[in-house]
Amino acid sequence: MRADKQSDWGRVAQDGTVYVKAGDGERSVGQYPEGTPEEALAFFTNRYDALAFEVHLLEQRIVAEKLSPEEASASVKGLREQVVNANAVGDLTALAARLDATAPVLASQREARRAEKAQRAAESKVDKEKVVAEAEKLAEGNDWRGGANRLRDLLDQWKALPRLDKSTDDTLWRRFSGARTTYTRRRKAHFAVEHEKRDGAREIKERLATEAEELATSTDWGPTAGKYRDLMRDWKAAGAAARDVDDELWKRFRSAQDAFFGARDAANAELDREFAANAEVKEAILLEAEKLVPVTDLDAAKKTFRELADRWDAAGKVPRDRMKDLEARIRAVEQAIRAVEDDQWKRTDPEKSARADDIVGKLEAGIVDEQAKLEKARAAGDDRRVKQLEESLANKQAFLDMAKQASADYS
Repeated sequence: MRADKQSDWGRVAQDGTVYVKAGDGERSVGQYPEGTPEEALAFFTNRYDALAFEVHLLEQRIVAEKLSPEEASASVKGLREQVVNANAVGDLTALAARLDATAPVLASQREARRAEKAQRAAESKVDKEKVVAEAEKLAEGNDWRGGANRLRDLLDQWKALPRLDKSTDDTLWRRFSGARTTYTRRRKAHFAVEHEKRDGAREIKERLATEAEELATSTDWGPTAGKYRDLMRDWKAAGAAARDVDDELWKRFRSAQDAFFGARDAANAELDREFAANAEVKEAILLEAEKLVPVTDLDAAKKTFRELADRWDAAGKVPRDRMKDLEARIRAVEQAIRAVEDDQWKRTDPEKSARADDIVGKLEAGIVDEQAKLEKARAAGDDRRVKQLEESLANKQAFLDMAKQASADYS
């Protein structure tokens, strides 16, 4: 029979049974009858070493926070059960104690995670409230295109944010969802109205395009040009139809308008060629008329201008690009003659001449009276009175001189 083989943490009985020390006693962990006691102990010691490696690896993962506290706790519990009941030889109690020592670490990690989660929740609540506030603001606005895109972005932001407690999260979501619903309803209503307006604009512009086409062949240039201005005013006031429809109707309207004005311009160009000779006649008349200025003999100038004016009217129309210049020059001569005539009338106005003579008479009488007073004052030796009367007499004499000049202008 073989003698028992002892180690620090176990022994091998003579029958090959292997025992591990457990507390104050021992327990059987298995048999290894085929090998030597040394081989038996080595076999079960290797099992212990494998468990010790697992414990070490789990400790490292816990310290590095590779596992969540919950996952780590489950792993510790499972591994501890393996250690306590392990069929292995070694300090199983110490291994179990090492696993138990992870409890404070995991508790600390749980607390840290709770704090972190609370912080994230607080930040998420602030962020979600911002999302809701912006959505509600958009719901009240009229940014129908950019607003829809922004609400989609806000929805993506909401989904990316951590959930809050159910009550808070549900409340904020209802506000956010309600804002989106309000915006969508208002947007649909807006575009429904716009669609109706576009339909109305289409009907009006179809009528205007038809009217423009009917006028395209008119040769009643003046009135028809006015009608086209009215049609253009109505076109602008009609608003926009659908883009493709609007473009097509505008092409019709513009084509008809261009046809009319092109024909009018061609007709006017032909008339301008015919009127070119008239302009030369009026140019010659102007040279004669402008010699009347400056006016030296009003009656002769008036007579000559009347004759020139008759010839001017008889000369007929001139090209449009010459009309303004020629008319301005003949009007300038007419105004120069009229200005001389008006000036002469002002100087010979009987009523104004009579008023001027009356003023001269009154001033002369006043001067005679003032001179009499001055003589009396000198005789009385009243120097202060003499000075006052001399100043008054000088002023009245100055007024008399001006009045006489005015009277002479009217004579």
